[in-house]
Amino acid sequence: MDTTNGALNRKLRMALIGGGQGAFIGRVHATAAVMDNRAELVAGALSSNPERAKASAPSYDIKEDRAYGSYQELLDTEAALPADKRVDFVSVATPNFTHFEIARAAVEKGFNVVCDKPMTFDYAQALELQEVVESSDVVFAVSHNYTGNPLVRQARQMILSGELGEINAFRSNYMQGWLRTRLETEGQKQSAWRTDPSKSGAAGSFGDIGTHAYNLARYMTGLLPEKVSCHLKIFEEGRRLDDYGHAVIQLENGALGTVTASQISHGRENDLFIEIDGTKGAIQWRQETPNSMTFRQNGKPHQIYFRDPNAPFANELHAASCRIPAGHPEGYLEAFGNVYRSAFDAMVQRAAGETVERRDTVYPNVYDGVEGMYFIQQCVASSEQNGEWLSLKCDAARR
Repeated sequence: MDTTNGALNRKLRMALIGGGQGAFIGRVHATAAVMDNRAELVAGALSSNPERAKASAPSYDIKEDRAYGSYQELLDTEAALPADKRVDFVSVATPNFTHFEIARAAVEKGFNVVCDKPMTFDYAQALELQEVVESSDVVFAVSHNYTGNPLVRQARQMILSGELGEINAFRSNYMQGWLRTRLETEGQKQSAWRTDPSKSGAAGSFGDIGTHAYNLARYMTGLLPEKVSCHLKIFEEGRRLDDYGHAVIQLENGALGTVTASQISHGRENDLFIEIDGTKGAIQWRQETPNSMTFRQNGKPHQIYFRDPNAPFANELHAASCRIPAGHPEGYLEAFGNVYRSAFDAMVQRAAGETVERRDTVYPNVYDGVEGMYFIQQCVASSEQNGEWLSLKCDAARR
């Protein structure tokens, strides 16, 4: 019997919604969740097509009697099982337009939720989901997975403790090139729904990856935004959602930030990178080389922080987010696993009857999800008004 879950003294039972044949992110969720042997995937509704859902189950080792034809069937059947049999949490790994209804239904059934980002289809849904979560005692996590990187967490703790001084500026960018041509016209599943406003929402690149860049800056700096001026652009003729965009953000402390997202830049794959300028120093981190981070101070040699849980410079968040010694690279899947691991700690607390902190968490939570949807809404609105400065104060998420 696994004992890593403390007082629970067993593995958490997982249900996966989405992730069927042809999907990408569902397999990532399934891999990340079981990485530390604290959870096991026991049930799934892997597609909106019942036949495909059941046909996909064997590849996840989900037994036939818990391979469901719909998420409604999964939630209803699992909720009716005895407490020692039913799933503990549901992972939502479906297209954007389905997140809200699935996540809300899971919360209302009392299941913990890990929801892919962006959290909902629009801001109104995000506010409603926040209210549903607040009226329950469930743990709700959003998979902004880059926050799980050890050096991102190192930087967060350095910044919040004042090592960089007052933060003056950040530049957060996510550059891809896979939609340089209209791949969505060729029957490619991922591009088809991501470029469809009825399925993806009001934004294209800014909703898909711009939200990651924005969330990363918010997570690392802790700075609260005040207003935004944004320009979104469709470069591929005939496409219905932005494939490039740039936002300037004014922070409440007077700092300035920029977020750039592109899916039409030749040769760029998943190039998420951020630079943060403080009065005492500056840092730079890149997702494609996640095991190193540059720290700069005028008049001094540049310092390279590297991922190492045993290094004297490794702070608490950094060390706790590593699994293996330095020199063995950790990356995307491990960071994703760290989001799950932090959420699991809270799920175990809940199962033990303890009070669970749901706002100030290491993992991205429902309030981060609400902020992300407000960011998308205001950026789209600003762009439609030729870059007009609009409020970015998300009061609902700050209560």
